[in-house]
Amino acid sequence: MQDLTHTLNVALDERAYSIHVGCGVLSKPELLLPHIKQKKAVIVSNTTVAPLYLGMLRSTLENAGISVLPIVLPDGEAFKNWETLNLIFDALLGAHCERNTMLIALGGGVIGDMGGFAASCYQRGMPFIQVPTTLLSLVDSSVGGKTAINHPLGKNMIGAFYQPKLVLADISTLDTLPDRELKAGLAEVIKYGLIRDGEFFVWLESNIEKLMARDKDALAFAVHRSCANKAEVVVADERETGERALLNLGHTFGHAIETGLGYGEWLHGEAVAAGTLIAAELSRLLGWLIAEDVSRIEKLFVRAGLPVAGPALGAGRYLELMRHDKKVLDGKLRLVLLEKIGRAVMSDVATESQIIAAIESRST
Repeated sequence: MQDLTHTLNVALDERAYSIHVGCGVLSKPELLLPHIKQKKAVIVSNTTVAPLYLGMLRSTLENAGISVLPIVLPDGEAFKNWETLNLIFDALLGAHCERNTMLIALGGGVIGDMGGFAASCYQRGMPFIQVPTTLLSLVDSSVGGKTAINHPLGKNMIGAFYQPKLVLADISTLDTLPDRELKAGLAEVIKYGLIRDGEFFVWLESNIEKLMARDKDALAFAVHRSCANKAEVVVADERETGERALLNLGHTFGHAIETGLGYGEWLHGEAVAAGTLIAAELSRLLGWLIAEDVSRIEKLFVRAGLPVAGPALGAGRYLELMRHDKKVLDGKLRLVLLEKIGRAVMSDVATESQIIAAIESRST
């Protein structure tokens, strides 16, 4: 792969920012420095990512005259909570960080969500930069300004919309990503093809093995295409009052799986994959998809090494957990479903018996 950096713009007026996608962007201070107003920055990472990339990013900044405060958190979805969030606040206060000190979130979706939420709260808002290091965070959670922590009753239920100043999407960080994490990220990549980009879905059917093999050109294309889709949706609906909710295909069922099993038992992308197949089956029961469509979707997820059935929590437990979902409106459960491959809709027309049938057919 040529050392090329592709830049996308998230055009949110005064909150606009760039997404730089490429290999080696962590070592390019010219991308970071225009956004850092002090000679001081904070890097929030975790015990897995810090030994791999904190030193590189720290050197990039320190060689440019920026002093760095590292904050290293425990790794895992189970730590996405108030207690861990307070570790960030403790360090920021202890180092006398100010409102215009830059916070850099270096890690996967948990670090990005927590770092962004901490930034949104500290002194009522400090600037932050997203530096995602997993495929899932590269293509999804780092873009769009959703920040949050989990609650025992529901995933991502406490948070804020707070846009970063910059996203540095370094494809090279995927070299050290465990296979299971890479596969989990593919669930979010496939999502974009299903909800709004049928041409991309066809491309994925032809190239999924290249992505699994970490082909740099294929990964760069998939990340760029996914981020472009995400950016278009965010610009159209920043605070998820309409179209942006379609990005949650499979997530209502998936979040029920994550909460029901206990955070961290299944990776987010694994739960989303199984949830997407439940949503596809429900779309078939409503007469929107045909059986061949569901089969195409299932085959692609299987080739990506992802689950196509959820755990047997019981349909009643799924429904109980789903009623805590943020897309519930006036007590009525709304679901992201598929009219066809490449077009998703938000709908509340499914009956409870149809939802139960879809869950029971896709849980083991």
